[in-house]
Amino acid sequence: MATEVTGATEATEEQPTLTVDELAARAGVTVRTIRFYSTRGLLPPPVIGPRRVGHYGPEHLSRLALIEELQHQGMTLAAIERYLEQLPPDLSAHDLAIHRALVATWAPDAPEELSRAELERRAGRALGDEDLDRLAAMDVLARTGRDDTFRVDPGLLRLGVRLLDVPIAHETILAARTVLVEHTRSAAHELTRLFRDEVWDPYRERESDPEHLAAMKSLSAHMQPLVVQALVTAFQRSLKEELRAAFRAE
Repeated sequence: MATEVTGATEATEEQPTLTVDELAARAGVTVRTIRFYSTRGLLPPPVIGPRRVGHYGPEHLSRLALIEELQHQGMTLAAIERYLEQLPPDLSAHDLAIHRALVATWAPDAPEELSRAELERRAGRALGDEDLDRLAAMDVLARTGRDDTFRVDPGLLRLGVRLLDVPIAHETILAARTVLVEHTRSAAHELTRLFRDEVWDPYRERESDPEHLAAMKSLSAHMQPLVVQALVTAFQRSLKEELRAAFRAE
C-alpha cells in the first residue's frame, strides 16, 4: 500500500518527486517492470501526493540500480528478493548506491556472446562438437539456440580449454568442480558476513565522515584481488599438505 502525505512539507532533495513514468525513464526500465517489482516487494511503495498521484524518490532509483546489478550477476528474481530482504529496512539512497558499488566490484566478468570463430580464436585452438559439449558441462559456455553462437564465461574459458587435454575422466573433473563450488561458496558466505559486520555496519554509522568514505571506496577497489590471492595461497598450502599426507600414508 502506498504512503499518504498529509500536510505541507518543505521540498528537499530526498523528497519523492518522480512519477512512475519519470522513474521508469530515469532507471531505463518500463513502467510495467516497476509495477511488477512493487508487487514482488522489491520496491517500497510510492508516496501518494495530491490527486492520488504516486511519487518516487532517490531510494527507488538506487534500489532499481541494485536490482539491475544483481541481475547482471545472474541472480533470479526469487534470489534477489531474498537478498533484498536481508538488507536493513532503513537504507538510504546513498547507502544503496554504495552497496551497489561494492556488489559491482565483486561481480565476476559478464558473459559474452561469441561466434564459434571468435570462441576458437580466444581458445587458441579448434573446438570440435565433443569439446563444446565438455565445456558446456563445465558451465564454461552455453548454446544460445542460434547456430554457432555461444554465451561464454570469459573467466572460465582459459581453464576449461586447458582441462580438455587433462588425462582425467570428465566425470572426475565435474565432481572436483562441485567440491570447489560448494566450498568456495561457503567461504564467500563467511567472508561476506565478516565484511558486513566488521566493515559495512561501522561505515553506515560514520557515513558522514569524508575520510571514512574515501577509505571505503579504496577498500572496495583493492579488497577482491587481496582476498582472491589469500584464498589461492591458503588453498595451495592446504592442497600440498593433504597430498603429502595422502602419499605418505600410501
